[in-house]
Amino acid sequence: MRTARHYLAREIYRSTTIVLVALVGLFMFFALIEGLDKVGERLSLLNLFYLQALDLPNHLYELLPIGLLIGAVLALASLAQRNELTILRASGVSGLKLLTTLWLITIPMVLGAYILSEYITPAAELRGSESRLSLLGRTDGGRLSSGYWFKESDAGGGTRIINIHQLSGQGQVEGVTLYEFRPDDTLQAYVQAKTGQFEQGTLTLQDVTETRTLPQSTSALADARIPKSPVAEVLHLERRSIPTSLSPERLIARILTPERMAISDLLDYIQYLHNNNLQTDRQEVALWRKVAYPFTLLVMMTIAAPISFMQTRRGGIGPKVFLGIILGVGFFMLNQLALNAGMLGDWPPWATALVPSLLGLGLALLTLLAMEHRHPLALWWQHRRPEKKPA
Repeated sequence: MRTARHYLAREIYRSTTIVLVALVGLFMFFALIEGLDKVGERLSLLNLFYLQALDLPNHLYELLPIGLLIGAVLALASLAQRNELTILRASGVSGLKLLTTLWLITIPMVLGAYILSEYITPAAELRGSESRLSLLGRTDGGRLSSGYWFKESDAGGGTRIINIHQLSGQGQVEGVTLYEFRPDDTLQAYVQAKTGQFEQGTLTLQDVTETRTLPQSTSALADARIPKSPVAEVLHLERRSIPTSLSPERLIARILTPERMAISDLLDYIQYLHNNNLQTDRQEVALWRKVAYPFTLLVMMTIAAPISFMQTRRGGIGPKVFLGIILGVGFFMLNQLALNAGMLGDWPPWATALVPSLLGLGLALLTLLAMEHRHPLALWWQHRRPEKKPA
């Protein structure tokens, strides 16, 4: 069985690699065509190729499950067409034992998917976001028309809301506006700065204009009379340092797709959101999806098994590959549907991430078991039918 496992692994790895190269190349070609509109003074053609190269791990991350499904169907269907699977089954290997062998073959790909998910994709996404910020002055997500918004608590028990017009990478920001509130939610200061630098635990602002409201401002405004003393003062500072819980990594996490972040960075960002009473539903779902991502590859291999074991007398392997593509696209759409339905229906994050995979795994196992016991049932039914006498 060891020789057969090595032979199956070689065929599946080869077919999966060919399918992934074709799929990734196709997606990168369309992305390159779409990005040609952005080529101009700030973005050269060489820079566009560089950004597309940084997107390569992201495309591979998204297409790996579907590529494995199609590649496994293609490899196993070819073996079935050459009667090699039939010989293997005739030698006493049951369908469930063959499925176990396929799962063992998938383990190296699961480990590779983990490395891709935790190290390569987050690093490429981070580098790509910083490159887009420096080349285009913006990135793909996380930005409203008014800029980027952050909320945190200060050391005095108050609240600080930070608005950043533009992120420049490496913790550098432009167009910073701060709203500082006292513990009773009254405005304490309104701060504007042209530039700023986030470092570990400190926000350093430059060219600062600070409008600070005095404690008597609330009572003075409530009297509806002309105040006898100023209620606010305006300060102009060259530099001001503010302790903050934000860091360059958390700034980038604000604009990254949660599924493309490393689990450690995702946990850190979820902790930051919890500490500041902000919603974490999207990030928690992404965390569960990250955990379930390697398991998805096992589900894809399980779905591929019954498709490949089907006997087709004519038509070759084309119908099986087509069915694999349909199931792969359907599984992807089911994942997206579960994500949107879970966010709207406030489902538990684990259910949103795991239900599609568990559903696909259960249906594939039931189909495989039904195919495994098809022949005894057919023989039993044949014995039950009355024999036709010749006329």
